[in-house]
Amino acid sequence: MPVVHFHLSECSASEQQCRKLLEFASQEYARILEAPMERVRGMITVHRNHEMALQGKTLQPGETGAPFFEAMVLRGRNLALRSELMDIFTQGTAKILGIDASVIRGRIIQVDPEDWCIAGKTAAEIRKAEIEARADASNN
Repeated sequence: MPVVHFHLSECSASEQQCRKLLEFASQEYARILEAPMERVRGMITVHRNHEMALQGKTLQPGETGAPFFEAMVLRGRNLALRSELMDIFTQGTAKILGIDASVIRGRIIQVDPEDWCIAGKTAAEIRKAEIEARADASNN
């Protein structure tokens, strides 16, 4: 389930910084959620400056915008964990891009297990099967 999506202006980050940001976010996501790395997804969408506005004005050529991120988690993750994700993603983005954390915005999107699929099956189905398999293994 873990998916993080960063939105950056075209002048915000080099290719190397983008790679570093995605690798950092993926590692932290897996660590905080205690999720297998193979389930983690990360992406960056780069927006042209005339497609982004900051403080009510579109960005000018060469101007860097304020990054925005969205991170998805299955509903039920506690507030402390969600807050940790927001802080880690904010601080990591600031450090990697060399910007002040105060300009970064983000949000956590909670998704119901019935509304998320993995290989065509809902997360609710997969969770149920994993819980049953663990129970069977502990009974044997």
